[in-house]
Amino acid sequence: MASSSSSSSANDKRDEGPAELTSETTPLLATSPVATTSDSAVATAVAGDHPLLPKPDDKPLPKVQIFFLCYARLIEPIAFFSIFPYINQMVQENGQLDEADVGFYGGLIESLFSLTQMIVMLGWGRAADRWGRKPILVSSLVGVAVATALFGLSRTIWQMIVLRCLAGVFAGTIVTIRAMVAEHSTPRTQARAFSWFAFSGNIGLFLGPLLGGALADPAHQYPWAFGGVPFFEQYPYALSSIVVGCIGFTAVITSALFIEETLHKVKKSSPGSDSNAEEGGAPKPNSTSALALFKAKGVSPVLYNYGHAMLLGFAYTAIVPVFWYTNPTLGGFGFTPLQISLFMGLTGLSQAIWLLLVFPPLQHRWGTNGVLRACGYVWPLFFAAMPFMNLIRYQGTHASEVSFWVLAPILTVFGPGVSMAFTGVQLALNDVSPAPEALGTLNALALTITSGLRAFSPALFTSLFAVGVKKQIIWGYLVWVVLVVLGVGFIASTMFLPEASEKDYDRETAESEHEGDE
Repeated sequence: MASSSSSSSANDKRDEGPAELTSETTPLLATSPVATTSDSAVATAVAGDHPLLPKPDDKPLPKVQIFFLCYARLIEPIAFFSIFPYINQMVQENGQLDEADVGFYGGLIESLFSLTQMIVMLGWGRAADRWGRKPILVSSLVGVAVATALFGLSRTIWQMIVLRCLAGVFAGTIVTIRAMVAEHSTPRTQARAFSWFAFSGNIGLFLGPLLGGALADPAHQYPWAFGGVPFFEQYPYALSSIVVGCIGFTAVITSALFIEETLHKVKKSSPGSDSNAEEGGAPKPNSTSALALFKAKGVSPVLYNYGHAMLLGFAYTAIVPVFWYTNPTLGGFGFTPLQISLFMGLTGLSQAIWLLLVFPPLQHRWGTNGVLRACGYVWPLFFAAMPFMNLIRYQGTHASEVSFWVLAPILTVFGPGVSMAFTGVQLALNDVSPAPEALGTLNALALTITSGLRAFSPALFTSLFAVGVKKQIIWGYLVWVVLVVLGVGFIASTMFLPEASEKDYDRETAESEHEGDE
């Protein structure tokens, strides 16, 4: 549809009824830059001739804002993963536990962060929709930084539990950041913006364990620098947590000074009216009603696909280290710790390339739904390749070893392409948002699901792997069979994604038809 016809149509509608709701910079639904589309012509038509809003395709991506938002994004995964290298030893020392009991308490404390995060996430989203993105972002960053910095000073298991839960309570940063990145983006720039968002999360996942392990117990790791210092001998994990907390405070400063507010309150042009509908405008969405959002058109299937993709990612991330370590005779690869580190590094590098260089043009060509369906077809093949690679190494011949070491790096480079699905489901979530003011709560709904999955899926899938290997169920490949089935299920679920994320979706025509039906 031509831009001129769109503009005249929009003007006719404005003349037909009383004044509509308008925003200082962000009009509702029909002209919203968050109501995204993959077609640049449609995006221009949707913008129309609104005097307060530049056409989406004319608005460049604010790189400085995206940079500072991505820096703030680092804090949550760093805080979450930084304790993993030393948590079991810390639990054993603080609780005077038998070695058999360490795993339970270590896993409990690791999971409490995500469990608490799941409980409060929706509240953070509602607060961000009501009071603004920036104040919620800054305050939650302060809470995470303080709770993480104090964690290393814990002397009892109960202190560890309380501080870990407190860190989870304030881990609402990711909700706000997702909404702000979406509000800074346009249909043309959203794929690039969320690729950087996902990449920064991967960097945080990498830096967290690295900082935690390198700085834990410095009096014994670096006796030439910290040996004989009473504080670090009494609190061997304080340095690690304090450094991570300080990184969090740098994000507090940069966010408070440089990040701009993206939520602009809707103002009524007709003060005496009681409702938006009476003014002739679109009804204002109830940003605090999670149930209403869940029932909104297209939201339920996108949330399901969001959770399904995250479940596959969490499962693989939990399994692959122990799978790489396990002896080939039991169903693994038999890697040394150095080889595991190298392959993890290669996986992270590969993910970065796929997200930053491949995903944006692919999303522009295929649309968000097209990329998600492509990832769906690859996922079962990627999972099925793991038992196949084990069979090759299990042979123990020179030819099989050469074949394995040729194929394994290739698989590690191309397999992580499925990580594009994680960015894809975020874009699909943006596409079905009823209005900009609901984006914070909608992201909170998605992240509540994610936090719940992250709390239980590692234990579930590593247990499946352990049982399959110990009892040699399906020759030790039980967990991979389960993942292949789940991967096939993701193929099926992507077929029910709403049209809003299809490549050739015409949002203006769809909205006109919807108004006609009403």
